[in-house]
Amino acid sequence: MASIILNQTIIMLLLMLVGILCRRTGIISSSSNRELSKFLLQVVNPVVIFMSYQTDMKPELVKNLLIAFGLSLATFAVMIGAVYLIIPSKEGRETEIERFSAIYSNCSFMGIPLADAMFGKEGVFYLTAFITVFNIIVWTHGIILLTGERDMKAVVKVFYSPTMIAIVLGIVAFFAGFRLPSLPSRVCSYITELNTPMAMIVSGVSMAETKVTDMIKNIGVYKTCLIRLIILPVILSLCLSFLPVSEKVVLVILVAASSPPAAMCTLQCLRFGKNYLYSSEIFTAGTVLSVISLPVIVKITEFLTKI
Repeated sequence: MASIILNQTIIMLLLMLVGILCRRTGIISSSSNRELSKFLLQVVNPVVIFMSYQTDMKPELVKNLLIAFGLSLATFAVMIGAVYLIIPSKEGRETEIERFSAIYSNCSFMGIPLADAMFGKEGVFYLTAFITVFNIIVWTHGIILLTGERDMKAVVKVFYSPTMIAIVLGIVAFFAGFRLPSLPSRVCSYITELNTPMAMIVSGVSMAETKVTDMIKNIGVYKTCLIRLIILPVILSLCLSFLPVSEKVVLVILVAASSPPAAMCTLQCLRFGKNYLYSSEIFTAGTVLSVISLPVIVKITEFLTKI
C-alpha cells in the first residue's frame, strides 16, 4: 500500500507542476484559480462523494462507516489536544496560523485521490466520515482559533454546503437502495474523473504564488510541517494501528489526517485579514514534503498492524 501512495503522490506532484507552469506563464490567473477552486469544491467533490455511496449496502460497509465516524472524532480530539501542547501561545508569533495548519489537513483535495487510489469507491466511502467531521470542526473550532470570535452564521452554512448535502443525499440513497440510472451515472463518472487533476492543478497554481526564498528562510514553516506531517501522524499511527477494526478504515483515516496543511487556512486568512502569505508558505512546503512523509507513515502503520 505504501508503494501505491508513493506512486500516487508523485503523480499528484507532477500535476501540481502543471499548475505552477500554468500560473507562471499566465495561462491561469489568481482570479481564474479561485473560480476553478469553487467549481472543484462545490461541484466535483460533492459528486465524487455522492458516487462513493452508489454501492450495494452490506452490513460490513455500514459497520465500518460508523467506525470511521468514531475514529474521525477521536482523531481530531487527539490532534487538537496535541497541537495546543506542542505549539504554545507566544507574543509576536503567528500561533493561530501554525495551530490551524497543524490540525487541519487537505483531506478533500489530497485525501479523495489517495483514498480512491488505495481502495477505490470503498476508500472514498469511508473518507466521507472524516470529511464530514472535518467540515463541522473546521467551521467551528477552526474559525474561533483564527479569529477569536464565534461566527455562528458560518457554522449554520456548513450544514447546507454542497459537500454536506452530497453526504446526506449519498447516505439516504445508500440505505434506501436508490441507484442512479445508467446515463446520469455515466455523466457523474466523467465529473469524478476531473477530481484528481483539477485539485492538483489548482493547488499548483496556489503554490506558484508563494515566494520560495521567504519560505525557505522561515523556520516556523518547517516546525509546523514537522508537526503536521510527522509528529501527529506518528502519534495517530500508534493509536490506531492496534485497534481491532478494518485496516482499510484505519489507513483511510490515517491518510486523511496525515495529508498536508489545509488550503482553507490561506482562504480564511484572506477573509479575516490574517497573514495569508505565511499560511501559503506552510501549505506549499507541506504539500511538497508530503510526497515523502505520506508513504513513510503508511509503511509504518502497515508494519504496526501486523505486529
